[in-house]
Amino acid sequence: MMPIPYSCLCAVLLSLVLGPMPCVAAPAAESPASSVAVLAGGCTNCHGPDGRSSSAIPGLRGQDEARLRARMQDFRAGRAGDATVMTRLMKAYDEAQIAALACWFAMEARP
Repeated sequence: MMPIPYSCLCAVLLSLVLGPMPCVAAPAAESPASSVAVLAGGCTNCHGPDGRSSSAIPGLRGQDEARLRARMQDFRAGRAGDATVMTRLMKAYDEAQIAALACWFAMEARP
C-alpha cells in the first residue's frame, strides 16, 4: 500500500470536517482514504472503477494532483469550454472535497 502524503491526508480530513456527504453514514472505524473513495464513487460511472477508464472518457487514476485539482476547479467555475456534464456535476463539490478527490485519484495504487 502506498503511503498517503501529509498534504493529501490534510485535504481528506478537511473534506470530512467541512463537507459531510448527504445520505452516507460513515462507520466510526472508517479511514479517511475510504471516505474519499465513497465521495469518488459517482465518478466511477463514467471514469471507470477507481478512476481507471477503459473508454474514450479520460481515466483519472495516477494523473498529476495539481492538474486534476485545477481541472475540477475549472469545471466548477464554468471555465472549461470543452466540458459537457462535468460543469454541472462539479458544482456539488466544495474546495476541500475537490482537493481530496484530486489527491485520491493522483495516487497510482488503490489506497
